[in-house]
Amino acid sequence: MTKAGWEDTASYVRRVVRHGVRAKKSLGQNFLVNDSIIERIVREGMPLNDLPLVEIGPGPGALTRMLAPKFPRLWAVELDKEKVELLQRELNAYPFVLLHMDALKLKLANLWGQEKGWLIGNLPYYITNPLLMHFLNQAESLLGMTVMVQKEVADRMCALPGGRDYGILSIAVQLSAEVKRLFDVPPSAFWPQPKVTSTVLRLDIRPYPGFSLEKRDVFFKVVRAAFAQRRKMLLNTLSSGLSLPKELTAEILKAAGVDPKLRAEDVGILDYQKIVAVWEAQRN
Repeated sequence: MTKAGWEDTASYVRRVVRHGVRAKKSLGQNFLVNDSIIERIVREGMPLNDLPLVEIGPGPGALTRMLAPKFPRLWAVELDKEKVELLQRELNAYPFVLLHMDALKLKLANLWGQEKGWLIGNLPYYITNPLLMHFLNQAESLLGMTVMVQKEVADRMCALPGGRDYGILSIAVQLSAEVKRLFDVPPSAFWPQPKVTSTVLRLDIRPYPGFSLEKRDVFFKVVRAAFAQRRKMLLNTLSSGLSLPKELTAEILKAAGVDPKLRAEDVGILDYQKIVAVWEAQRN
């Protein structure tokens, strides 16, 4: 304990590990043990503390211990029964609601109704993309998210057209949110230490300029077709992916003002919107 009575996170994790708590590889668990990193996440990544807040995957509760005293409306969602029992035992004095469930089944509106809240979590690599999409699809219930992901995933989330990191994930995230890279987290901040660097990101939810949610399905049909063979020219990938004659595909791209020789990774969101608009008009 410190003079203020606070058990530092490294000591806390060592203590619970001695009592049999394990980091499970199958669930992508690595425990944060660095107080300065946790404090920085809360300081730089979090909004005003009167918002409802949900933490995804609290594990042994290193971050939860700092969030609970600051956010009076906090939910923590944990799938691992062992960690649920630990949290119930160790953090029973903290004011938060613990939900033992799969985060992919969580409906945010069931937590805070018509309000908009915030989400925070260290997202396991094996399920990062599904979790991001699950909650971005509930953007009407969110003001934003603070997430820690592997650095390579962060690179894709932030990527702009013209590089190999730019892809469907980049587009999906940037359609729904303004993405801000906050800082990298070294392997030494975790126990057990992962082999990769992590990155903390803040996503402020906002609609992409000029994007119509009603066209979301057809938009992503076009984007998925374009990236299905990302090394080929847009003319060929769209023709194949959308089952269109090449001549018609060429006409659509010309009307949209997009060079048919470009690859999917060279085309920005606004140009994909133009392609969708022309294709929609052609179909109607």
